Amino acid sequence: MTDHSYSFQTRVLHGNHKFDPTTGAVSVPIQQASTFHQADFDNPGKYDYSRSGNPTREALEEEIARLEGGDKGLAFASGMAAISTSFMMLSKNDHVVITEDVYGGTFRLVHEVLHRFGIEHTFVDMTDLHAVATAIQPNTKVVYIETPANPLLNITDISAVAKLAKAHGCYTFVDNTFMTPALQRPLELGADLVLHSATKFIAGHSDVVAGLAVTNHPEIAEQLPYLQNAFGSILGPHDSWLVLRGLKTLDCRLKQSTESAIKITRYLDDHPLVEEVYHPSLTTHPGYSTHNYQADGPGAVLSFRLKDAAAVREFSKHVEIPVFAVSLGAVESILSYPAKMSHASMPELERLKRGITDGLLRLSVGLEKPEDIIKDFDRALQQINSLEVELGG
Repeated sequence: MTDHSYSFQTRVLHGNHKFDPTTGAVSVPIQQASTFHQADFDNPGKYDYSRSGNPTREALEEEIARLEGGDKGLAFASGMAAISTSFMMLSKNDHVVITEDVYGGTFRLVHEVLHRFGIEHTFVDMTDLHAVATAIQPNTKVVYIETPANPLLNITDISAVAKLAKAHGCYTFVDNTFMTPALQRPLELGADLVLHSATKFIAGHSDVVAGLAVTNHPEIAEQLPYLQNAFGSILGPHDSWLVLRGLKTLDCRLKQSTESAIKITRYLDDHPLVEEVYHPSLTTHPGYSTHNYQADGPGAVLSFRLKDAAAVREFSKHVEIPVFAVSLGAVESILSYPAKMSHASMPELERLKRGITDGLLRLSVGLEKPEDIIKDFDRALQQINSLEVELGG
C-alpha cells in the first residue's frame, strides 16, 4: 500500500503485515522462540536470538515506523525503557535541555540517574522559545519535548524548537504518548526521535506494558538498535502482538475518546467548583493555536483543578465510572492524582513550581458515553459542595 494514498484510518489497518505470507493468516504470528536454528554458521540467518531480533517484534517496529513516517522503529519493554535507552546515546559531560513539566519518571531518570553519570540537564519552560535558546549550551546534545505535557497539557511548538535545536547541532526528542501518530507526527515537524509509552493509547486496553521509538535520523537509526540489543530492554513477542492488535483500533478509539473529552472539558469549564481546566480544545488554552497547527485533534487527556486535597479526596470517594489508577489511554476512563501518582517521584517544591498542586486531577477519557461520565462527575462534585456547606466553608 502506498502510505499517503489513503487516510490514517485505513493505513493503520492495512500495513505491510496485513496477512502472513506463508499461511495467509490475517494476524501476525507470535514467534515465541528465544533462539533460531542456523543451517550454515558461515552464513547465519536473519534471526539468531530474540534479544537481537524477533519476527513478531519486528512487525510492530516496522508498523510504528510506517505510521510515524520514520525509517526505523524499535519496541521496548516499557515507555521508560525506550526513553532510558535513547538517553544512553549521550556521554559524560553532555547536556540535555528538557521541558520542565515532563512526566515524573522522565524527571527521575534525568535528575537522579543520568546526573550520576555526568550528564547535565536544564529544565525549561518549553513554551518559551527564548528560554529554550538561552538554555542551550555548547555541550547540549538533546532538546527533549513532551507535548502536550503531562499533566497540565502545556503545548510546545515542535517545529520551532526543532529548528532551534538543529541550528545548534542538537537532536530533538519528542514524547508523543498523548497524541500518537493518529493525531501528531513529530518527525514531519522536524524532530529526530519520537518516543511512546505504547502501554497507553497505542495498545489501549490496560493489558500490556510497552515502549516504542521511531527515527528518520541515520545516526540514531544506527546507534539505538545497538543500544537496545546491548541493554536488552526489548519487548517480548506476545506483548508485541498485543500492541499490534491494539494498534488496529487506535484511530476509532482515539476519535471517540477525543470527542467525549471535548464534551467533558466544556462541562468542567462551566462548573463553579472546578477552578481550572486544561485541555487544548479550549480557546483560552495558551497553546491552542500552536496545537491546532501541529496536531489533528486535542486528544483524550484533560486535567482539572479542585480547591485542595480534601476536595479531591471527597470527589474520588464518590465518583463511580472511571477507575482511579496510574496510567492513561485505555478503553476505560482513568482518573489519576498526579501529586501522588505520575509525579510522586518529583520533590514537592518542584511539583508545586510546575503547577501540579494537591487539587489537580488528570482524566484519560475512555469509550464510555460522555453524558454518563458528566452525570457521574456532577453527583461527585455535589458531594464536595455538601461537605463545604456542612463545614461552613
